[in-house]
Amino acid sequence: MADDRISGNETFDDDAEYITLQFDDNNEVECEILGIFDFEGKEYIALFPQDGTDDIYIYGYKELDDEEFELIDIEDDSEFEKVAAEFELLSLEEE
Repeated sequence: MADDRISGNETFDDDAEYITLQFDDNNEVECEILGIFDFEGKEYIALFPQDGTDDIYIYGYKELDDEEFELIDIEDDSEFEKVAAEFELLSLEEE
């Protein structure tokens, strides 16, 4: 998956925010934004795809301006594992 740029694809439903990801193979998946969080000096975003799976997508997050942001693939396995563990801890704290 290459870096996905999202602009103007946000919609609101029952106070939840959604974005549509478009992948390199042109498949699209609507995802609920679970949250944006900081970890070790970087920002990340957690997404819940509305495709019937229990998957959670986690990307690096970079705000470009008021209407645009960039999702950045986390290519380092060690970094991804740490970020996923942090998201899991944050999720448990909210419950």
